[in-house]
Amino acid sequence: MEIRKVVVVVEEVRADGQKSLEKPIKKCSASAVIKNPFAGRYVEDLSELTDVGEYLGGFLAQKAVEAMGIAPAEAESYGKGAIIGVDGELEHGAAILHPKLGKPMRDAVNGGKAIIPSAKKLGGPGTPLDVPVHFKDAAFVRSHYDAMEVRMHDAPKADEIVVSVVVTSGGRPHPRIGGLQKHEIKGEDGQR
Repeated sequence: MEIRKVVVVVEEVRADGQKSLEKPIKKCSASAVIKNPFAGRYVEDLSELTDVGEYLGGFLAQKAVEAMGIAPAEAESYGKGAIIGVDGELEHGAAILHPKLGKPMRDAVNGGKAIIPSAKKLGGPGTPLDVPVHFKDAAFVRSHYDAMEVRMHDAPKADEIVVSVVVTSGGRPHPRIGGLQKHEIKGEDGQR
């Protein structure tokens, strides 16, 4: 795996609307720009990218947790995404994100029974991607349905892939649309 660069962005939300928060909510994207070994050609066996995903899941999630200055157990939401350069294909991003990335990412955030939401798309430098996030142990906790935009001015080049994970320290500011609350979850099935 050839990594051209790693970019970590931390947002600290202190107020939303007309109301301050008692405790700031942090959102962090950690992204790696990697060379796509299959750019420009069709390859049946994508296991090389699957192995890349296994490495990047833990590496990027750990970077995010460290950048936010929180303990892994304090991470509440997560998500993943990929922007594949135009000489690649969507399946290249899927190979990275789905088969093996999840376990090391969950390990880095001390848990995670819920599925890790994801997004992927083809694009060139500057292409934005909204990486969806939700509560790591119960996908139906509405207060944590959110997203974080990832964008790099110089990536992905046609033969690159931007791989991103997003981790947050909380849900949306001032949630008030009802539904399952995080203190009500059972945490048994990843849904409720």
